[in-house]
Amino acid sequence: MEESADLKREDETLKKQGLFVGLVTLDVIYLTAGVPQNNQKMVATDSMINAGGPATNAAIAFSYLGNDSTLLAAVGQHPLTAIVYGELEQYGVAIADLDPHRTEPPPLSSIIVTEATGDRAVISINATKSQILGDRLPLDSWSKFNIVLIDGHQMSISQRIAQLMHPQTIPVVLDGGSWKPGFETLLPFVDYALCSSNFYPPNCHNASEVFTYLANLGIPHIAITNGEFPIQYLSQGIPGWVEVPQVKSVDTLGAGDIFHGAFCHYILQETFPRALASAAKIASGACEVFGTRNWMNFT
Repeated sequence: MEESADLKREDETLKKQGLFVGLVTLDVIYLTAGVPQNNQKMVATDSMINAGGPATNAAIAFSYLGNDSTLLAAVGQHPLTAIVYGELEQYGVAIADLDPHRTEPPPLSSIIVTEATGDRAVISINATKSQILGDRLPLDSWSKFNIVLIDGHQMSISQRIAQLMHPQTIPVVLDGGSWKPGFETLLPFVDYALCSSNFYPPNCHNASEVFTYLANLGIPHIAITNGEFPIQYLSQGIPGWVEVPQVKSVDTLGAGDIFHGAFCHYILQETFPRALASAAKIASGACEVFGTRNWMNFT
């Protein structure tokens, strides 16, 4: 019994601490044969309600892979947030609430996933009505974290945290799903920029220009993902490609978020290209099942 307890304590000390900054939503997800047309009613073949948002899904993935996650987001106390709190507790994600007295409902997302292709259509207001100023930080200690991911949906907070982490050499990972005003202030403090093929800084029109823009800001490690196609990267000036596992996609919702959470796990133990490859394997597996959690049953 004593030996077992010692091993458990040792496992706890090996856990990494991740901070995930950004958006939390309540997602209502439907699996359907297609996207309805105007005035058309459609019966879904499956549905679920989950906590969502890029930082949220990434935090859950990071925690599931054996780490401790803290989600820094505006949640509040509306009755619907009980679903968010319950699910994050289930997956071991701590919440540092940026707006604990908020009574408005959390941002809602309505999502339709097409059965045949796994493509998703999303309607959401994101964090447009819940922006928090950068001086409202509910955490006292930052040095305990091994890595930070920022999704850009709480820009003022994100800018402040990136500035705090940089002198402490705590790596900052950017989820660059799309360009957002304010990124120009945050980017000089980023260590790993993981961008989608839809991420275009000002005056950038292709991947080559995006790489040049980010490299000129001093970001040492940059990657651009493009769905099932290879990931293009630039690591300390050295370019390369990482193949993505080919799977039959059932649902692509949240795959990028899961990729980012898995990357945060693997980059603490592997090289940049290997971490990209390991994270891509997890994200591809997530596309093979419906919903943003069911992949855990097969990993």
